Amino acid sequence: MAAATLFTAAIVAPAEAQVTTSGVRGQVTDASGSPIVGADVIVRDPETGLVRTTSTTSTGAYVLRNLPVGQSYTVEILATDFQGRAVENVSLSLGDQAEVNFTLDEGNRTMDTVVVTASSANLAQVAIGPSATFGTEVLNNAPAINRNITDILRLDPRVYVDESRGDINGVQCGGKNSRFNSLTVDGVRLNDNFGLNSNGYPTERIPFSYDAIDQVSIELAPFDVQYGGFSACNINAVTKSGSNDFHGYAFGDYTNDGLRGDSLEGDDITTGEYDEYRYGFGIGGPILQDRLFFFAAYEKLEGVNLFDRGPIGSGAVNEVQITQAEIDEIRAIAQNIYGYDPGEIPSSFDNEDEKILVKLDWNINQNHRASFTYNWNDGFNIVPSDGDLSELEFSNHLYERGSELEAYVGSLYSDWTPNFSTEIRVGYSELQARQNSLGGTDFGEITIETDDVDVYIGGDDSRQSNELNYETLTLALKGFYTLGNHNFSFGYEQEALDVFNLFVQHTETEIDFDGRSGAADAGTLPTAFDPAIENFRAGFADNINYNNAPSGNPEDAAADWGYEVHTLYAQDEYDFGNGLVLTGGLRYDWYATDDRPETNLDFFTSYGFKNDQNLDGKGLLQPRLGFTFDVDETLDLRGGVGIYSGGNPNVWLSNTYSANNVLQFGADGDAFGLEQNGGPSIFTIPYTMCEAGVPTGPGYCVPQAMADAVATGQGSNFEINYLDPNFEIPYEWKWAFGATKYLNVPALGGEYVVSGDILFTQGEERAVWIRGDLDQTGFTTGPDGRQYPTYASVRERAFVLTNSESSPRSLLLSGSIAKEYDFGLDWSFGYAYSDSEDVHPMTSSVAFSNYNNRAFGDPQDVSAARSDYNIEHRFTALVNYEHAFFGDNITRFSAFGQANSGLPYSLTINEDPNSFTRFDPFLEGNPFLAAGQERNGEDGSWWGKVDIKVEQEFALFNDHVASGFVVIDNFTNLLNDEWGVLRQRGFPAQCTVDVSGQPTERCESRIGDASRYEIRFGLRYEF
Repeated sequence: MAAATLFTAAIVAPAEAQVTTSGVRGQVTDASGSPIVGADVIVRDPETGLVRTTSTTSTGAYVLRNLPVGQSYTVEILATDFQGRAVENVSLSLGDQAEVNFTLDEGNRTMDTVVVTASSANLAQVAIGPSATFGTEVLNNAPAINRNITDILRLDPRVYVDESRGDINGVQCGGKNSRFNSLTVDGVRLNDNFGLNSNGYPTERIPFSYDAIDQVSIELAPFDVQYGGFSACNINAVTKSGSNDFHGYAFGDYTNDGLRGDSLEGDDITTGEYDEYRYGFGIGGPILQDRLFFFAAYEKLEGVNLFDRGPIGSGAVNEVQITQAEIDEIRAIAQNIYGYDPGEIPSSFDNEDEKILVKLDWNINQNHRASFTYNWNDGFNIVPSDGDLSELEFSNHLYERGSELEAYVGSLYSDWTPNFSTEIRVGYSELQARQNSLGGTDFGEITIETDDVDVYIGGDDSRQSNELNYETLTLALKGFYTLGNHNFSFGYEQEALDVFNLFVQHTETEIDFDGRSGAADAGTLPTAFDPAIENFRAGFADNINYNNAPSGNPEDAAADWGYEVHTLYAQDEYDFGNGLVLTGGLRYDWYATDDRPETNLDFFTSYGFKNDQNLDGKGLLQPRLGFTFDVDETLDLRGGVGIYSGGNPNVWLSNTYSANNVLQFGADGDAFGLEQNGGPSIFTIPYTMCEAGVPTGPGYCVPQAMADAVATGQGSNFEINYLDPNFEIPYEWKWAFGATKYLNVPALGGEYVVSGDILFTQGEERAVWIRGDLDQTGFTTGPDGRQYPTYASVRERAFVLTNSESSPRSLLLSGSIAKEYDFGLDWSFGYAYSDSEDVHPMTSSVAFSNYNNRAFGDPQDVSAARSDYNIEHRFTALVNYEHAFFGDNITRFSAFGQANSGLPYSLTINEDPNSFTRFDPFLEGNPFLAAGQERNGEDGSWWGKVDIKVEQEFALFNDHVASGFVVIDNFTNLLNDEWGVLRQRGFPAQCTVDVSGQPTERCESRIGDASRYEIRFGLRYEF
């Protein structure tokens, strides 16, 4: 089947995220339309020898479930007094039930069976809800330069892949945060279970080899109660299996700095020299013919991370407002006075990624089948800690962000009777994440806050004591029973999570210098450089922070906790026999845990309840109702309504276990007269906790007074994090309706496939972080005339994870059209309109960052507004063409184009927010909305580009094939350096304005990685 047909059918075909199999269903009737009872149904996969049988019910219906996905099934019907009939080359997609209906002619069972191909049979895909499924043809042929399933998911216009952050490629479905997605591979959940990654993966990149994937699907609203653990969308993949024949492949591709765009909009761009290689292989085949099969895949990346920022005149994609002379002076001060080498201003750094997957499939007998998958991935990126255009980092402030994942899953599929089947699945995964400063952790973070740019040296404050390990154990017990036209599903699932999270900021200190610190000595400061640089030289600090466990060992402040999620569900799928199938069911999820945060007695005294709340006993009932209706051979309808929940990052819960001012404490230098203009030079104060072999002084050591305070639990401690005792599980209502029309227009070349969907959602009990200690005292007026509420802290300072009473809504309209021609051409075109809201964008892992990194008129506001992730308009187009220009050697061409409106942002007033709040609450940046503005009221810039892939095959011996290919990402930018340029707001999604409403900064910046073209050349061999 051609890629265009797959793509358009994909927009309507479902695939269950917790399901790894497929199925066949249908009706068997005679020529008069009467049902044939007791007919034998035989399904065969000639590639593996798998045979499954059942018989038709009293209504002539049949269903066979738990079939492996594949492209070459045969479905045969045999009945007494009728001539047999079979359909070959039936394709079974992930989670689908292919509907194959039969009409038998009278005759003798022993007569030759009438055999037809799937293309000429009465075959349809049963679809409930908006979704997309992509098979191996699309995976192989699309211009997937990243070798990531996100390269494929973006073909769906409802799915926006954020390409602005290098390899991260976060998947945003219908204007929602990628943290609320779910990912499963061969039935085991490979989510970012803790919630640190923006890509939704537990690892830095796709955690499995791209070539190991047989099918991948995405579902936005699947009305089947087996779905769970998400509220945005489900991403599901199944891996390839071995067969009775040996098959394999090997590949390699290459790029370097010379194959990357070196100019944007007339500006020459400087890129560090690099070479990037990817290579891998896979092989599958029989261990025992018709019984036992294997498949194994290996892949490795030896790559590079690029960095966009540099000082004036550096030739960087984005030149920030600081001179090279100032950068050189900061480095000289660090080396000569502090005794620390901060590194260089980076342009590129090497990275790596390696993956192994092994899969076994065992046809035990005709009624039982088992599978086992092992997956391993270890990879890292070198990433910035502070990446705005008002910031610049020396290389030692960057950090290695990486992880190692091991995952196992085993499944047993059993048919106990023709009407009853079961599935048992057990999965286990272990993740060890690492975040290591490139310069190590001997030296703390120092920030030199010049007039226009903050310059960072030393180890980033959030990486000084940071370790995460977690284990996930899953169990699924499923049953399926057919009774007449009823197909019942029921099951129990359990997911157990065990977390060790060490996260203590400032254990090596954080020190800031600005132009105001040292103001008392302003008359004696040199004037050659920015005052912040001179204060850095003299040691006049504006801010000093230190946090640790009282013991001085950060590991004593780690959070070690976990929970279990239990699920029960039941569902009835009723086939009316006229093309209408109605599905209804209930799903109930509930939490169980014995782990509680440590009780803080000061909190208990202040609030009257303990801060040891957890999720034990919290549950949610999720009813769902869906339908499909095959009106006729040219029109299919689908729709439904249901509740969904999941995807809330566990890192938010983890904050309540670690940030309680019992396990760790913080000290601020102001309490000891060490900052805010009045303190002495930090070169003249006593220090302690110096590691062996380093200078005694700032950066390497901790001020004695601050270390003593933390050791006794004293000082200016941070806000406690706690869970609202009345917290409820967040959830989302989804309503959907869609249709697919097979439209035959002979005058325009034949059949077109036209599809459309409507999806409306409404969130309830959305999770938010707000301050729990504040009471409103009145209002204050900003410099532009806007009024802002004022607050006072009346209880122990704390952040509370609670629910919003606001109900954010979203509307998603989508449509597509596709055409396939018999001369090798196919194409598809799609469009989606999104109007999505959220309450808080919840972009971060830390409570304060979630609270602070948003725009508001009221810091305690928990009302809905336009989503940070909303892409209002998105167009997509995919064109494929193949032809044998040289004998039987196929030439393939594929092009994917996209154009979309930009991510929104807010206009905020360029004033110190604490001048409004009087430090209750304390805020950073410029989060207050300007007069007349609302959150995300500004539209981002449109962006469009075209990617292409060209591949030439060369036939070898015995059906072996070699090919060479080239992939060009952002081919539009290769044609013209003013095309394909992505401009996007920074983080947070804000742009500051003055009292007249005029911007005081660039509201959007060029994103170099996404804007510059990249060319990759590769070779591939298959047998």
